[in-house]
Amino acid sequence: MSFPRIYAFADEASARIDLQIEALRRNGLQGLEIRNVDGENVSAISRAKAREVRAKLEDAGLITWSIGSPLGKIDIEKDDFEAHLDALRHTLEVAEVLGAKNIRMFSFFIPAGKDPAGYRNEVLDRLHRMVEVSAGSGIALCHENEKGIYGDNAARCLEVLTEVPELHGVFDPANFVQCGQDTLEAWALLKDRIHYMHIKDALFADSSVVPAGKGDGHVKEVLDAFLARGGADLTVEPHLAVFDGLKGLERKGDRSIVGGGQYVFSSNDEAFDAACAALRSLLA
Repeated sequence: MSFPRIYAFADEASARIDLQIEALRRNGLQGLEIRNVDGENVSAISRAKAREVRAKLEDAGLITWSIGSPLGKIDIEKDDFEAHLDALRHTLEVAEVLGAKNIRMFSFFIPAGKDPAGYRNEVLDRLHRMVEVSAGSGIALCHENEKGIYGDNAARCLEVLTEVPELHGVFDPANFVQCGQDTLEAWALLKDRIHYMHIKDALFADSSVVPAGKGDGHVKEVLDAFLARGGADLTVEPHLAVFDGLKGLERKGDRSIVGGGQYVFSSNDEAFDAACAALRSLLA
């Protein structure tokens, strides 16, 4: 079994990079899946800002594992895809400056109430174009399952990863639960294509996010299977308290339920530490 390397979306502890670094070090993590920093989404920061962030991380002995970008989170009918490709080009530049070898991305929001099958060809064409833009960069595009997008369930994620083989998979148990997808079935389908995992859990009853191992995502079983296959990289994504930037992760009209039932925290730092502790308990 691999000894895991653990990173986190530390913007859930604080919007400020200095405090994100404190949260990472306090929990003994290896680095950051960077998403929002000092009030800006990572895909929009300048190269100069990226250099500043990298210097701070390196001084703290941390790395940027992945760019937690919003790429692919646009409406497939209404939004400007050419502008989105420009955003990808800039994100690749930012990733290079930060030393990140991965960019997390998605497969486009499908209009509510419409059959995703009707958008299959358009989705795949766009993903092929994104892969073409990233070719030669040495940076992997990593598709994450997510509610509301084409790749929401396991079958469509497998289709995306099969038809666009240059993509890598990110496995998020909570997102599958929120789509009504059994995570053990999803793992059985996708295990050969998973590059890394997001550690997040949720309840089928109300889709609320809970600490890893406390929900319906079979997180321990999937995690053990991932590590047994040689997987090594994990990103803690708490979603246990409201944080700056949460609304920016969702499609207009959607609402994430963070911190279900008994899981109420007095601060973002406390919620972040609880999420890290939950993962440690599953690894013990």
